[in-house]
Amino acid sequence: MKKILLLSDTHSHMDERIISYAKKADEVWHAGDIGDLSVTDALEKIAPLRAVFGNIDNAKIRTVFPLFNAFKCEKVSVLITHIGGTPKRYAKGVKEQLDMHKPKLFICGHSHILKVQFDSKNQMLYMNPGAAGRSGFHKVRTLLRFVIDGNDIKDLEIIELGSRSQSN
Repeated sequence: MKKILLLSDTHSHMDERIISYAKKADEVWHAGDIGDLSVTDALEKIAPLRAVFGNIDNAKIRTVFPLFNAFKCEKVSVLITHIGGTPKRYAKGVKEQLDMHKPKLFICGHSHILKVQFDSKNQMLYMNPGAAGRSGFHKVRTLLRFVIDGNDIKDLEIIELGSRSQSN
């Protein structure tokens, strides 16, 4: 059983609330637009980190993290990218990755809109954790927390960190 903290779109922002939730996780996953490696450095000191680069990330971040990250957690196949689109409207190149990896869980960021939906066509769960940073049009900073236990994805929680103008 693994407790996962999922975040995206930090845009170089890190605060104690994010850190406190990371401390309760077995793994932290970041779906891109990291902004600065200090964000991922802070998270890696707390828990194992899996991440991808996003469209605002510089060349240095792009050498550290991939565009697509496919892996297994417990018995669940996972695929993470930053610009993924949404079920029925996936971004360019995503459909090929979904066909190749056939994930049970597909994660993306970019939109700053929290969304969790079952994609019946691809038989997978789609997750976008919204945005954890303060840059962007979103009103509330959000994270997702959930458990992967064998084949099961369960105990999903939405964490609201307050308005994007608040840091703590």
